[in-house]
Amino acid sequence: MFDKFKKEEGEGMVEEKRGENSNTEESIESVSTVEPVSEIGIGDLMGKRAKLEEAIDYVGLMIKNLKDKRTLLEKDIEEESVDIKNLKEKLQKVSEYIEEENRGIKELANKRKQVENDADEVGTIINTLRERLSGIDTIIDDEGSRVKKIKESRESLDN
Repeated sequence: MFDKFKKEEGEGMVEEKRGENSNTEESIESVSTVEPVSEIGIGDLMGKRAKLEEAIDYVGLMIKNLKDKRTLLEKDIEEESVDIKNLKEKLQKVSEYIEEENRGIKELANKRKQVENDADEVGTIINTLRERLSGIDTIIDDEGSRVKKIKESRESLDN
């Protein structure tokens, strides 16, 4: 992950610093009699420090990006949580509605059964009354026939 960063961005900056260091080395050599900077490795050390600073900046940027992503994820999760809570409440209301409808249906079934029982009872009463009326009708017909016979026998006697 850092290799790409080192190759692309690190080389240019290190070369620039080395270029600057070589100018510094020349001025140091010409001014003093101290060993040149390149001989004791300060130039390389400065280049490594520059790469490390760039790597630290890159890691810092990665950390910032991770924090931003985590914040977005937390926000998304919270929104989903709210949506799920709302759905759960709606489902609870639907469940309560279904239970209420089931109770209503049971009550209607019981009322229908009672009405059917009442209808059966009324049918039985009607059949009983029909039989009684049929019996009365038979008696009336019989009595009517007797009365007719009596009338006919009186008329025949009278004639």
